[in-house]
Amino acid sequence: MPDTSIIAKLLERFAQAVYAHDRENPTHTTWGIGMAHFDIERLGLEEGEELLPGIVLQADGGVTGNFRILCDGDHDQGAVQEEEEVVEAVGSEEIAAPVQSPGGAPAVRPPLR
Repeated sequence: MPDTSIIAKLLERFAQAVYAHDRENPTHTTWGIGMAHFDIERLGLEEGEELLPGIVLQADGGVTGNFRILCDGDHDQGAVQEEEEVVEAVGSEEIAAPVQSPGGAPAVRPPLR
């Protein structure tokens, strides 16, 4: 089992993240914390354990060293809109005149045998 101060700091970060999420997204609430299975075992915690009131720990296959807030809302809407904007920003018009370098293209020669 890791040092008690490490677990205390981790629980404090979880509480801060849950509070920040619920403040920024009042239409849906947090129900869990997602962590990599490796991190859960390394910290001596168990999947499904209630870390904070109403907040359970879930192994979600994410990267080690990070945790994610699990909620009942959909946060991908902004990413889809952003992706659409990027797609629209890509030029689809052809340039009328090709770009030429000064002096022209070098002659094509067959390889030496």
